[in-house]
This record gives sequence, C-alpha cells and structure tokens, in this order.
Amino acid sequence: MKAVQYRTVGAAPEVVTVPDPEVGPGQVLLKVTAAGVCHSDIAVMSWPAEQLPFPLPLTLGHEGVGTVAALGDGVSGFSVGDSVAVYGPWGCGMCVNCAEGKENYCLRAKELGIVPPGLGAPGAMAEYMIVDNPRHLVPIGDLDPVKTVPLTDAGLTPYHAIQRSMPKLVPGATAVVIGTGGLGHVAIQLLRAMTSARVIALDVSDEKLALARTVGAHEAVLSDEHAAAKVLEMTGGNGAHVVLDFVGAPPTVKTAGAVARVDGDVTIVGIGGGTLPVGFGVLPYGATVTAPYWGSRKELAEVLDLAHAGAVDVHVETYSIDEAPLAYERLHAGQINGRAVILPNG
Repeated sequence: MKAVQYRTVGAAPEVVTVPDPEVGPGQVLLKVTAAGVCHSDIAVMSWPAEQLPFPLPLTLGHEGVGTVAALGDGVSGFSVGDSVAVYGPWGCGMCVNCAEGKENYCLRAKELGIVPPGLGAPGAMAEYMIVDNPRHLVPIGDLDPVKTVPLTDAGLTPYHAIQRSMPKLVPGATAVVIGTGGLGHVAIQLLRAMTSARVIALDVSDEKLALARTVGAHEAVLSDEHAAAKVLEMTGGNGAHVVLDFVGAPPTVKTAGAVARVDGDVTIVGIGGGTLPVGFGVLPYGATVTAPYWGSRKELAEVLDLAHAGAVDVHVETYSIDEAPLAYERLHAGQINGRAVILPNG
C-alpha cells in the first residue's frame, strides 16, 4: 500500500510503498477514507534527532477517518463497512484518567511506550491503518468523512480547551482566538455554538481574518504589535475573559498575556515554543495559564454530535496521497486556509 512517511530527520515527508498491515487480536483494520494534515506534524519534523521520542520511518497522520476493513479476534461492537473516526490520544485504558475516558491525560502512556497514531505509531496517512483497540473508534454515521476527519484533532482540541473555561464564558464575556487556521476557525464556530461570548479573532493575513468573520467571529484584528492595544480598546480596557492561542509562538503568547483580564483564562494550545511567565504581579490578578492536550473520548463524541447538528463546518482543501508532500509545503508556507485533508484511497 501507499503511505506518507517521515523517513529521515530534517527531510520532507515521502510517499512510499509499504506492506499492507495485518490485523491482530483485539485490533481493528481500517481502510482510510481521509487523513488530516496538521502543524504538529511539521513541528515533529523540525526536531533534531536527539529530541525524537520514536524511531523513523513514521507513517504520518494523527487525524483519521475510515471504514472498518477487518476485525481482530475478540473485537465486538463494530462491523466491516462501518464508518468511524479514530480517537488519537491513545492511553493504557486502565489508569484512573483512562477510566474516565481522559486518555489524553493517561498516567502510564509514557511508562508503557504508548504513543498516538501518526505521532509514534503508524498513522492514518496510508491506504490502511491499524487501530490498537476498538474503544479508540467513534462511529460517524452519515457525516462526510472529509469534513469530519479534522474534528478528531482540530475540533476536539479546541472543544476541550473551551470546555475548561466554560464557567467564564458567560453572557457578556469576551473570548479572543489567536490563530484562525485549522484549529482556530473551528474554535470560533464552537464558541458561537456553545456560548454567547463575543469572539475576537487575531491572525496575520486578511485572507484568514476573512475566514474568521465567515465562520462567526464578531471582530477580526490583524495579529501584529498593535493587536493587544486594539483588543484592550475593544474591551473597554478590561481585556478578555478567555484567550485561546492556537499558535503558541513567542509573539502570540505575549499578546495572549497582554489581553487577559483580571481572573481571566489564558490557554496556550499551539506548540510554537512560546512561554508565558507566571507570578504575582506578572499577569492580572487571578489569571490562569494552561496548556491542555487534545481531549477525551467523551468530548470527541460530543464534537461529532455538534457536527451532526450542523454547528461546525470545517473548511478543507483536499489532496491525493501523492500530493501529500505538497500539502505539507503549503501548510508550512501559511497557504492553507482551513485544514488540508489527504484522501489515501481517493
């Protein structure tokens, strides 16, 4: 089968031919319908060899949707042909957090060497993939696989971040979304669907700000050295109740801290390497800073329920598996407006 692999440290991903995977006991074999392209992949491919926590080659793709092609011995609850989404942050399934479906916060994953597909285990950017356990699959019914696949990360991750701040997203609240690409443009829709908060979007191009307005942002501000002052002016000098930074680079993290209000939440989702100092007097009184990871299995089901209800519409660009390296090039250059999706069998 064809697969998109990161094979050499510092090199671009390649389309290669690898053996078809064989399903084992307790596993599920998927024929992949769609796989998402994410900035996290680019971050991983920028790490030096000594920082890579897994061996190469690696089949990419931590966002996956497919149809069940085969069931391993002992697997029940699914049938061949079922259309399913893959829950990515695999855990041990036995610790106290996994027992609550919070496998994104598994207490033993590192100890046991459990890694997500596409971020250590073979991922979805191939014609077929192995899912280690049926609990990591969620039926999608009649949802469009292409528009659904980004929801497994670009939908689940912002949903999880928003849920953590729901007590502050009351009527009259302001939420700032920094970065309106793959995750950010979904976050705007989730904020509009789940809260009555005023949403202010920040990004670096007019094209992305236009997308932010299209999906529901009340205000759109160019993300530059003047952005913080503009947001403060819009909020009467008080700042935002919730700030979601989907870039996480040093300049955006600085902006995030500058626009937070007293007792506000700053959530750094992006992995751009920025850090925000925390200490008495450094941020407004009572402000919290968190860096959450992905989301729970329960939350993925809730995100898909929102999709069934028509509350989320992911903007996608589709590519064949042979065009995957081009999709990564365009993403790295900031030329993807929304989410790029690979069609391994399309």
